[in-house]
Amino acid sequence: MAVQHRRLGNHGVLVSNLCLGTMNFGWHTSEEDSFRIMDRALELGINFFDTADVYGWEVEHGLTEEIIGRWLAQGGGRRDAIVLATKVYNPVDRKANLPEVNSDGTSLSAYKIRKHCEGSLRRLQTDRVDLYQMHHIDHDCPWDETWQSFDTLIKQGKVVYVGSSNFAGWDIATACQEASKRGLLGLVSEQSIYHLDNRMIELEVIPACRHYGLGLIPWSPLAGGLLGGALEKHDSGRRKGDEFARQVEEKRHQLEKYEALCRDIGHPPGEVALAWLLHNPVVTAPIIGPRTVEQLDSAVRAAAIELDQEALRKLDEIFPGPGGEAPMAYAW
Repeated sequence: MAVQHRRLGNHGVLVSNLCLGTMNFGWHTSEEDSFRIMDRALELGINFFDTADVYGWEVEHGLTEEIIGRWLAQGGGRRDAIVLATKVYNPVDRKANLPEVNSDGTSLSAYKIRKHCEGSLRRLQTDRVDLYQMHHIDHDCPWDETWQSFDTLIKQGKVVYVGSSNFAGWDIATACQEASKRGLLGLVSEQSIYHLDNRMIELEVIPACRHYGLGLIPWSPLAGGLLGGALEKHDSGRRKGDEFARQVEEKRHQLEKYEALCRDIGHPPGEVALAWLLHNPVVTAPIIGPRTVEQLDSAVRAAAIELDQEALRKLDEIFPGPGGEAPMAYAW
């Protein structure tokens, strides 16, 4: 089977090397199809599910968590079969709620962390979040307050692990050092944008993850579809939108080389992009966000692809990174 299970960074929990992202559930993917995707993910060996309290977007914040909760409520061992991750930081504007400055704003205050965790647990219909992630850094809230809040939730059995998302390398270092001073486990993972066409985290975020033992969970591994066969979709009219068309034209020269290389490798562009991420030992599991079961099956095929050194070298030529890790990338 292509899906394998590995440690989340250097921590004990085992998760699949592909993480099922649920951001599309409820506004791009129907509840019925979302159920099919989650059932199929389990069949394929994917046990790592990621969501956020804000997902549901224009329909309603929290809708995605509600869909997952109804899927879990079917029973059949579903809850115990998955490592469930969600996030806190962003506004969660619920139609049934009165305006409230803490929920309607962005922060990692103790008040918000506690309140939003309780809301996520209700919507997910579960007693715990296995990985509770800070969706963004809050530079205005002291770590004393933030870590005390997470520690309380852990002691209550409502949270198992804490992760970060969209943190800078120094944010990861600060968070881990502040946790260590308090005798806490600290961060176990970082979820960050990372793909062939955006390799900036190779400068400092990836070295920080390696140093502190965090598992890296890349989001947007296909660059919003740009690395998923964009030229063919664009030129055949299957993928529309002014912004997407602009990106394709801007990067047409690279994409032509990339898609030609993928043909030589013998796999579709989207699968090659995922396979490239999986070759990095710091990466635990790229987040895949399938809208259909067919897209899910394609992503799983990527986990079986082994790219040789020549293929990796050619990908580096087409999509060069920042030059290595800081400070060697820019200084002696």
